[in-house]
Amino acid sequence: MSTPRVFIPRDAAALSVGADAVASAVRAEAEARDLAVEIVRTGSRGLLWLEPLLEVEGPDGTRYAFGPMTPEAVPELFEAGVPAPDTAHPLALGPTEAIPYLADQHRVTFSRCGIIDPLSVADYRAHGGFAGLDRALTMTAEEICAAVTDSGLRGRGGAGFPAGRKWDTVRTAPGETKYIACNADEGDSGTFADRMLMEGDPFLLIEGITIAGLATGATEGFIYMRSEYPHAITTMRDAVALAEAEGWLGDGIHGTDRRFHLHVRVGAGAYICGEETAMLESLEGRRGQVRAKPPLPALEGLFGKPTVVNNVLTLAAVPDILAFGPDVYATFGVGRSRGTQPFQLAGNVRRGGLVEVPFGISLHDLVYRFGGGTASGRPVKAVQAGGPLGAYLPEHLFHLPKDYEAFAAVGAMVGHGGLVVFDDTVDMAAQTRFALEFCAIESCGKCTPCRIGSQRGVEVIDRIVAGEDRDANLALLDDLCTVLADGSLCAMGGLTPQPVRSALRHFPEDFDRPPHTGTARQAAE
Repeated sequence: MSTPRVFIPRDAAALSVGADAVASAVRAEAEARDLAVEIVRTGSRGLLWLEPLLEVEGPDGTRYAFGPMTPEAVPELFEAGVPAPDTAHPLALGPTEAIPYLADQHRVTFSRCGIIDPLSVADYRAHGGFAGLDRALTMTAEEICAAVTDSGLRGRGGAGFPAGRKWDTVRTAPGETKYIACNADEGDSGTFADRMLMEGDPFLLIEGITIAGLATGATEGFIYMRSEYPHAITTMRDAVALAEAEGWLGDGIHGTDRRFHLHVRVGAGAYICGEETAMLESLEGRRGQVRAKPPLPALEGLFGKPTVVNNVLTLAAVPDILAFGPDVYATFGVGRSRGTQPFQLAGNVRRGGLVEVPFGISLHDLVYRFGGGTASGRPVKAVQAGGPLGAYLPEHLFHLPKDYEAFAAVGAMVGHGGLVVFDDTVDMAAQTRFALEFCAIESCGKCTPCRIGSQRGVEVIDRIVAGEDRDANLALLDDLCTVLADGSLCAMGGLTPQPVRSALRHFPEDFDRPPHTGTARQAAE
């Protein structure tokens, strides 16, 4: 009989709620009972409200889930019988894949997260890893770019720019030296998909970046990571070293004459470095400030050379496109939004976590069918979609499909797929103030509209909430938003009006209350 296997996440979210203590308890209990048990530390499945989620592999290979697991519940798990646990255990959830939250998803990019050992090349290969790179090694650069274009893959960040078109621009740009820059500076509130993937399936990102190098003629790439992700940084560095040792990176990739070298670089916690040109400045060793465009990074990017800048989710989607074909990937989604998107549910939500489904799912389904409504049990008042500079959407717009064009039509954006849920106790005037204050703090300071306009906006909001000449100050706030949107050098200032205007449009009652003293922040408290 084979040694029973127990799977416990090493993902940062699971570690924060005691996953290491659970693993230690399993190890100690097995030793006390003189049982041989293999403990596999995986990434997270993304069911964050159930972390730490422990899984036991049954004799037929089916994994049974238990969670949220505690060290105190481990002895009872062994009493139930490992590896065929009794489903009567108080924390038993049944077969993991049958949990509705997972069963209703269509996982492509996250198909291996929570299943494999993140730092085992053999495990990655056994679950289909490097099949896309194998295929890319037999194709020309032009054919790879065409496949990505035909798949309909768009950047999984703000603007949703077609990835294949960007790659082809770099491919055809003059010059021998080109770069791939992976933007892993995941700083939007309510987003954690990049971190989850880098901690749970790092070789997928390495594979996607390497394919981008083959497609464009780049032989060197950089992963720019935020300093707040220490576990992801360690995992990615270890994975890069393992990929090099196994011949999937470096010179002579997989026995061919192709080469690609990859480096991990860590930022210093500046939100603005999520903007592509500010990230390039930081990579070059300078202060993270945005660059004027043109020239575009695809023509003059890192060190003045043609550079592909894509985020983690964009590059991680590429291996499956190459492995299964662009036509298969393009069957998912709606309109011009093709493929799947990992949505992240956060805030005041009952079942927070990651949901990967094809584009076209409604906001209502994400918030209620997957998220289960608010954690407080109170009515949902608003959902902020697309990060701290995304629009606040009221419930009468929850019918909207998650689609780039559908969201843009109502002044919103899909962005990185983050959703932050608020119940009916939220003060939208205070949230508006937060958006402007966030911009004022995180602005790189290069352009006046963003640097000064955001601070003036904070002051105007305080006057509105205090009841000072409300109509005139509302008109002034609208003027400030126009200046920010039209005059800012980058999306930092350009998008700050989005949460402000959406709050004013959909929740005007929060700006029209009896006069009182104090700021909007103090009013919310």
